[in-house]
Amino acid sequence: MASAALLKSSFLPRRSEWLAGHSLRPSSYSQPAAITFTVRAGAYSDELVKTAKSIASPGRGILAMDESNATCGKRLASIGLENTEANRQAYRTLLVSVPGLGQYISGAILFEETLYQSTVDGKKMVDVLVEQNITPGIKVDKGLVPLAGSNDESWCQGLDSLASRCAAYYQQGARFAKWRTVVSIPNGPSALAVKEAAWGLARYASIAQDNGLVPIVEPEILLDGEHGIDRTFEVALKVWAEVFFYLAENNVMFKGILLKPSMVTPGAECKEKATPEQVAEYTLKLLQRRIPPAVPGIMFLSGGQSEVEATLNLNAMNQGANPWHVSFSYARALQNTCLKTWGGRPENVKAAQEALLVRAKANSLAQLGKYTGEGESEESKEGMFVKGYTY
Repeated sequence: MASAALLKSSFLPRRSEWLAGHSLRPSSYSQPAAITFTVRAGAYSDELVKTAKSIASPGRGILAMDESNATCGKRLASIGLENTEANRQAYRTLLVSVPGLGQYISGAILFEETLYQSTVDGKKMVDVLVEQNITPGIKVDKGLVPLAGSNDESWCQGLDSLASRCAAYYQQGARFAKWRTVVSIPNGPSALAVKEAAWGLARYASIAQDNGLVPIVEPEILLDGEHGIDRTFEVALKVWAEVFFYLAENNVMFKGILLKPSMVTPGAECKEKATPEQVAEYTLKLLQRRIPPAVPGIMFLSGGQSEVEATLNLNAMNQGANPWHVSFSYARALQNTCLKTWGGRPENVKAAQEALLVRAKANSLAQLGKYTGEGESEESKEGMFVKGYTY
């Protein structure tokens, strides 16, 4: 159990940001109270740091393939396949067995079925990943449900039995976890929804670390809306201030976590589009104001951007030195062309795997700040935003 110094005010929320709506005794303003807290991660501390650093290694990022069975069914339906376990197994086998994938991919987030599943050749999926030097991860949240008392917003369930599930996932070979909650700008966001998101993420992160899993902290600020980039930036500042305040309150070890934020972009329906340089400027400004340097990796989600758009924006963020590993944790922005190329046909497996490798390599170059965008197909430039998207 190690003591940690008080976080500096540049990383924690300003008093006005996180105390809005809370009553304080008058004396709280005149004489600040001394605050101390303890950061702990139990017997797994060294392993957590090692795992996080391995995932946040130069030129590599995360393949998010943790779609629920229902969402995987939607993907399969788009290429005319029935949503059966055999078809899901075939597609996931294709993904994990791409030759050379570990050169560009450091971690793969799995759905529970996949964590316990074998490939079509009978090898455990987790073993196939480990052989490629890819760390297996696991989605641990139980999805979004309506948040009573809010402005038609959601909260993420799954804390019940999380400790025992994390322990079982660790035994099965998982070494990191993911918990996704969302914040909607058109719906407010309300103070209640932001606080609920931050508290849930912090409780999850603490429980995951106690059971040996590096937690990916993901408060996704949805692309839905007509708002401009400045409004996204304003909301993101508040959300991440709240998140890190509660992470600290729950004694989460920052060196043993990874973040999965949204890029700071205009709403998908905003008439004023942002260039990659503008997205990079706003997003890095957010990170610099809110994220402690102790956090090893910032693994961005694509959130419905096109394959090329997500890569260009990531590349723009890596044109200078950053105190963190700024990388990717993409699902559709890695898999879209791959899935369409496969089409459910065994004879297309090799071509589909090559398509995934092309996208993984492109994002690897973007993580290094060396992506040019040359030779990209028109299909890879098509946006994938879906209003009100759920998975």
